[in-house]
Formats: sequence, structure tokens, C-alpha cells
Amino acid sequence: IQTTMSYPPNNMPVPGGPSGMPVPGGPGGMPPPPGGAPGGAPGQPGRDDAYFTESRKGEVNELRQLLRTFGTERDKQKKRDIMKKVIAYMTLGIDVSRLFTEMMLAIETRDLVIKKMVYLFLCNYADTHPDLAQMCTNTLVKDCGNEDPMVRGLALRSLCSLRLPQMIEYTSEPLRRSLQDGHAYVRKTGVMGILKMYHLNKEEFDKAAFNDILYEMLRDPDPSVVTNCIFVLNEIQAEVGGMALNRAVMLHLLNRIHEFSEFGILAVLDLIPRYIPANDEEGFQIMNLLDPVLKTANAGAVVATIRAFLSIATAIGKRPGDDRDADSPSVDDLSKQVVERIKAPLVTLIASGSSELSYVLLKYADQLIDLCPGIFDDEYRQFYVKYSDPTHIKHSKIRILAKLANPNTAPDIVAELGELVTDADETLGRIAVRSMTNIALNDSGGEGAVESISRRLVDMLDLQGISHVTSEAATALAALVRRNESIKPVISAPLPRALKYINEPAGKASIIFLLGECGADITEAPYALEKVIDSYDNIADASVKTALLAATVNLFFTRPPEVQHMLGRLLKKATEDMSSQDLHDRALFYYRLLRSSPDPTIAKSIISKSMAVTASQFAEEDDSELRAALMDEFNTLCTVYRCKPENFIDEENIVPFVKLPTEHPLAAAAPVVDQGVNTITDQMNGAALTDGYATAAAPQPAPSAEVDLLGFGFDDPAPAPAPPATNSLQSLSLKSNLSLSGEDYQSKWGSIPDSEAVVISGLLMASAPPSTDVVEGALSAFSVFTMASGELPTEFKFFLYAQEEESFGGCYFLIQAVALKQPSSLNLTIKPVGGDPNKQKEKVDQLVELIKSALGLC
Repeated sequence: IQTTMSYPPNNMPVPGGPSGMPVPGGPGGMPPPPGGAPGGAPGQPGRDDAYFTESRKGEVNELRQLLRTFGTERDKQKKRDIMKKVIAYMTLGIDVSRLFTEMMLAIETRDLVIKKMVYLFLCNYADTHPDLAQMCTNTLVKDCGNEDPMVRGLALRSLCSLRLPQMIEYTSEPLRRSLQDGHAYVRKTGVMGILKMYHLNKEEFDKAAFNDILYEMLRDPDPSVVTNCIFVLNEIQAEVGGMALNRAVMLHLLNRIHEFSEFGILAVLDLIPRYIPANDEEGFQIMNLLDPVLKTANAGAVVATIRAFLSIATAIGKRPGDDRDADSPSVDDLSKQVVERIKAPLVTLIASGSSELSYVLLKYADQLIDLCPGIFDDEYRQFYVKYSDPTHIKHSKIRILAKLANPNTAPDIVAELGELVTDADETLGRIAVRSMTNIALNDSGGEGAVESISRRLVDMLDLQGISHVTSEAATALAALVRRNESIKPVISAPLPRALKYINEPAGKASIIFLLGECGADITEAPYALEKVIDSYDNIADASVKTALLAATVNLFFTRPPEVQHMLGRLLKKATEDMSSQDLHDRALFYYRLLRSSPDPTIAKSIISKSMAVTASQFAEEDDSELRAALMDEFNTLCTVYRCKPENFIDEENIVPFVKLPTEHPLAAAAPVVDQGVNTITDQMNGAALTDGYATAAAPQPAPSAEVDLLGFGFDDPAPAPAPPATNSLQSLSLKSNLSLSGEDYQSKWGSIPDSEAVVISGLLMASAPPSTDVVEGALSAFSVFTMASGELPTEFKFFLYAQEEESFGGCYFLIQAVALKQPSSLNLTIKPVGGDPNKQKEKVDQLVELIKSALGLC
């Protein structure tokens, strides 16, 4: 029998009471929690972890009884505790599906917390009990029309989360209604519901034409809805590289980027590498627009901006063979400018982030250093190892330090690496030696650096107590001799001594190789090798045997009398050694060549050919192809793993990288950013801006399907505007070439009190316009231009302006137009500024007639 005992017991003294006397309540004299001790019956509230305890036999039946009295229970907290207990059992894996009917009866409540738990219960058992899930379909559909937007959103999310094929017919209509809902939470939930429907039944998704609706919703006034649309479109169209892009879509999103959350900013920034700027000027304008993002503390946004900058530089930079102006910057020049700009923010984030974040940022910094060597050199002290750094951070910093060496920084960097060689971390010591060697191999330290580093490595050969350091130093010296034979006199003296105590196979093989290369300068070289030959049977590693064979044959041509007999013994043992086929074949080749060659110089020219490397790097170090592939995958796991995506992602899951658009139908000179955008956006309460606010230069024809500003692809082209009237409108002559900044617009609008504005309501429209573009094009043909426009769930909004010719008074007309979708009607608010006050009313009437004529209104 399981019993429950409260803690502390009532008769136990509690700290905090006077003289150890018991104090009522909890420890320290705290009052007991409301509703009783934790772990009590389901109707008694306590700590949340008290619900996650093993159930007693028959407790599910007790919960059933409590749920049956749920409707008559008036204590809201007790109701919640009953639900918490059910959810706790469900979380522990206990089958509480028997309570399904009682739980569904509890869904009719105004308590959002209870409703959310019931929805969770429903979604959890939908897959295993589809017949039970269908019982509550009507309730969920009904809640999708609830007056509370939170209930509507939760019900819609639960309805879509059932993921049952038979539920598709019930899901489509609530989804479609949610996309026109007046609350942003419901709309963004509906967008994610579309994605669930897509994965559940693609045929029904295509029939519902949700894809086109998602593109329309990119103009939603709420940035969180737009963010969800971007993610959903990218996933739906992953097979073709992601959502379709054109100039208007990108500029629309970039002009609103200040409205997005950090999560939304990342979604927009990830689109930019796929976008091809129309021209160089547009590319620079986009970079200027994104420059403030580099000042944020979000590392993801900064790295995404770096990738965007690099992609734009690649797109607009001059390449060899281009017929552009000779002064145009090349791709390399632009990349260097980009790396120079992002250097400070990146270094700051590396120093201030968590160890995990710093490690990833160090990987990105390493990649950028390879792309543009020399840019980060002056920040080399930021990559010094700190005592408190985790091991993986230390390793990354040491590898980067070698790439920052130049004649000015190399002495400090080599000294820093020298201090790390004897670190207790064996791997750290090895990497420090290799980094020091790379500075010498690349000859980046300036004059005398190679010899200085060689002497340091020679000193390391005598660190007998640190075997891994001596082995790495020997390997490094072997590589240096192949690259620079002039250091042989510097390193020769300690080699015979080092051969005695180096035990690691790689280090021992390197010392033997050096004895063969430097044998002419080392008196005891043949005798040192002879001792190794005598112990040939004790050598287990094939690489040591191969190095011994090559070094002995090489030394034979330098000092034949001393080496002849021991070479014969070595060849006999090597040809009989079957542990390594390569060793056996090589020994047999040497033996036959030496025996059959009439002239020893011929054998010498073949065997003792210099192993010096004249190329800039060893063949195994050439990873230029991999680095180029990794730059295309910048800001992905490829940089962290240092491999291509196909090495760790299944081929069917790799999203192709497609750059768009292939052509730019819009004018190349159209500006990316208008100075009045932000303030007008505030006036419109966050309404989405389209490309129509660009300064008007001349009357423009109405847009057709070929110049669809947001690329939504309407089936029918926009109707051509009616020609300007010649009779009743003749007295209102408007300027066809007019420019007005956002600041001027606001200043003029604010100068006229709202009480003096002319308001005209209820102008009937045959149907709501399909987009703002149609209205803007029709009005521009009549010299009424658009400052800003946007689409809200229930209406279109326009800020328009026009001006009379100076000879007719020069009156400005500032217009706010609202086109309602249902019923289709147009409301106008007009403020005339300037001109003859006595004629303003007459001219406003003429302007209204002109607008009605342009839009074909009744």
C-alpha cells in the first residue's frame, strides 16, 4: 500500500521558528501552498512536478468520475488541476484514451488554459484513435469561428494537427477563412496549417490554389505572417530551390525588414543569396540597406548578412572577360571590401558569445580568412588562446593564428605558439607545432622566419619527456627540408641523438628520412642507421622500414664504402619481408637496379633524385576546390563539418540552389529605397508597401500580366485605362511630371486640419481590384501618382498626390483612398494645398470625377 506523507512532519522543528519550535506551514515559516500539500489528490493544486508521479491502480477511473462532474464544478482551479493530471498521465505514457468522451465534453469552456489542454489531448490520440478524433470535428470547426482570436487560432492549429486524410474536407474551408481573419495570430496559424495540409494531401492542396494565396499574403501588414509565408513557400517549393523571387518581391521585403523580428530577418536574409540584382547600383543599395543588421547582437543575422553581401559581390563584380568599364570593381575587390566591413562585428561576436557560438563563428572566420588573406591580420591578438577557453576553441584559434602571420605579426604569433607546445593537452601541443610549421612552409613570416622556426623545432627534438612534441617536430623538419634545403646545416647536428629516443612511428620515419637527406653533413649518419638495420626484426611499422630502406639507398650514393655492407643486409631482409607488399617490391626494385646497372650514376639519377618541392604547396594540401564549394554553402553546417552537403545529407533531401530572376522586366533605374517609406508605413499602421511608391517621372501605362509587380501571375491582364476625358475634366490640368518626397507629403498633409479635408464615401466599384498595381497604373495615366500603398485583410489603402499646372494655380491634392473589398466601394479623403481657396471645392469635385473616370466607378 502506497501512502503519502507530507514533508516536513507536523511534529518536526522547522528552521526559522523561534527556539526550534514547530512553525505551521512550510520551511522557514512560509505559508503552505494554496490548496494543500503537493502530490495530493487531482482536485488539490500543488507543484507542477507533483502531477508526474506514478498512478495508483484505478486512478484513471477516479479521473473519469471527476471529469463527469466537470460541468458542475465551479472552482476554476480545481478544473485545471483535473486536466493537468490527465495530461500528466498522458505524458508518462499511460493510456488515458478511455477518457476521450469526457474530455470532449469539457471542450465547451471559456477557460483558454483548459481548452488548450483538451486540444493537446485530442491531437495526441488522433493518430491512434482516428474514429474518436472525428467525433470532435464539428466542435473544432465551430471554435474556428469563435469571437476570441486565441480560441480561433488554437482550434485551427489543433484541426490541422490531426493530420488525418479524412479530415481534409473539414480543414480546407476554415483554413481559407483564417487567411482573411482580422487577427494576425489566426492568419499566421492558418499559414502554417497550409503547410500541414500540403504534406497530408498535395492534390487537394493544388486544387485549393493555396500557393497563389501565400504569394498574395507576402503583403500582409503583420511581419510574423509574412515570415511564416516565406518559410512555408520555401518548404513547399523545395524541389525547385524555394519560393519564386523577382525584383519587386525582394525590394518589398527589404523595405520592410526593419519591421521583422530577428527570426523574420533571418528568413528574408536567406533569400538574398538566391536573388540576382538588376545592376551594380541596386546591389550596392541592398548592401547599404542591410548594413545596420551588422550592428545587431544576433550572430545568426550577422552571418546571414555576410553571406548576402558575398553573394551580391559575386553577382555584380567584374569577372575576367567582361566588357564592362575598366574602373568597375572585380569580384575579388568587392569580396575584400565586404570582409573588411564585417571583420569588426564578427570578431566582437567571437569574443562575446558562448563557447558553442564562438566555435561556429571561428569556423566562419577561418573560411573568410582563406577567401581574403591578410584582412584579419591586424586582429591576430583576438585569436590568442585564453586559459578559460574550452579545448575546441583553443584548437580552432591556433589553426587560425598560423593564417594571420605576416612579417609584422609572425614574431608574436610564433612566440605564442611556442608557449603552447608544452601544454598538458597533447592534441593542443601537436596543433601548435603544425601551425608553426605552416608559417615556415608558406614563408609568410618574412626574411629569417624559416630559419628561426627551424631552430625552434630543433630545440623541440631534445624534449625527451614529451614524446608527441619531438615526433611532431621531426615530421615538421622533414617537410621543411623538402621545401627549403638550405636549412640542412641548421638541423643536422641533433638528428642521430634524436633517433635514439623518438618512439612514435611517424617521428622515427621522419628522422631516418632526414639522416638520408643530410648524411653528407653528419659523420655518424651511417652508424646511426646501421643500429636500426640491426634491429630490423623488432620494427613493427611498415612506414619506418620503408623510410629506412630509402634513406640507406640514398646514403649509399653519398658514402658507399661505409654503407655498402649494411645496405646488402637490409635488402636481403626487406626482400624476404612479406609484412608489406610495397616494402617488398621497392626493395626488389632497388636490388635489381643496382645489380643490373653498368653505370652507378644511372641508378643514382633514378633513386637519389631530389625530393625538394618547388610548388607553392604540397599536393595533399591543395583544397581549393573544396573551399570554393564551401563558400557556396556559407552559413550552413558545411562550414562546421568542412565537407560538401552530399557527404552528410541524403541526395533526395538536398534543396537545389537556384538564383532568380533570370530576367529583370522592371526599369533598372528604379530605386530600391524611398526616403519616405518608413514614415508612411507608420501612417498606414504597418500596411505592406509595393514598388509603386517610386518617384513618378512620366505617365505610365496600366500594368499588364508581364509587369506584375509582385509576380503573382494573374490570369487576365489588367484592363487598359480609359483615355483622359476631354470635356468636363478639361479645366483640371495636372502635371504629368511630378516628384514629391515622403517628408514633403507628410508636411503638407499635416498643414491642413482634418476638419477641412473633403471626405467622399461609398463610391461603388464593380469589383474589388485584384491588387494595388492595377489601381496605381490606372491613376498614373491621369497624372495621379502613388506615394505608398498596401493591402490589408479587408481593404486596400493608397496615399496619392497630384498637382495642377502652375498656370492654373499650382494646387496640390493629397489623397487618402481606401478601397473596401466587401462590399466593393471606394472612400476618399482629399486635402487641397495652395492655389485659389475660392476654387478649391470646384477643383476637388473635378478631381473626384477624374478618379472615378480612371477607375471606371459608378
